[in-house]
Amino acid sequence: MLLLAATATPPLEAQSLRGSTRSLDRQTVVASAHDFTYLETPAQVARFVDAGYLTSIPRSTRDYRLHGVGFAYARPEVALFITRLGAQYRSACGEQLVVTSLTRPRTRQPRNASSRSVHPTGMALDLRRSNRPACRRWVERVLLDLEGRGVLEAVHERRPPHYHVALFPRQYAAYVETVQLASATASRDYRVRRGDSLWTIARELGISVRELRSANNLSGSRIYPGQTLTVPQSP
Repeated sequence: MLLLAATATPPLEAQSLRGSTRSLDRQTVVASAHDFTYLETPAQVARFVDAGYLTSIPRSTRDYRLHGVGFAYARPEVALFITRLGAQYRSACGEQLVVTSLTRPRTRQPRNASSRSVHPTGMALDLRRSNRPACRRWVERVLLDLEGRGVLEAVHERRPPHYHVALFPRQYAAYVETVQLASATASRDYRVRRGDSLWTIARELGISVRELRSANNLSGSRIYPGQTLTVPQSP
């Protein structure tokens, strides 16, 4: 069972990416529980970076890139989320994850932004919606899974098309710690069960599909029940 840091949030409703008032409620409740400040100006963003509350996000790596991001800073847990998701996304889709927004002070919010947006707190990011249906399905499946675990809220915005993600820092950090602990203590072998796929196995073990394929010399994704897979050692 996944143990998450205790933070009061309104009760979860049926998972979707459509957004709702209750979704905004959860985001603002979590921001308040973390005692996050809603930054007003670029100068205030700079002060929070200097104080270590916000961390710099590299504008381009092998797995992800920033596009049109005015303030390349976010809470440290958001940086971890981008790094992990970017590696998994590139392994699954063969392309970079594109981040289109991070921390935005209130004076730099777009006109259509909600007055309750948590972007000014540094706990939110926007992801570009891929033109490839398979990649969109992958991202949406992962976001819904993580939303169901109570570590984020995600909304599919349409103007322009993107995914808005509000990450819950304490809960996400606890989730990652649990996944890494499970991966470190897992057996070096994994016996494939009915209904398994490389993607579900990799998610369960906290590794990438690419690492799982490489460790087992697999050129494709075909596996079968009863097959024994080698689990690569966590870094």
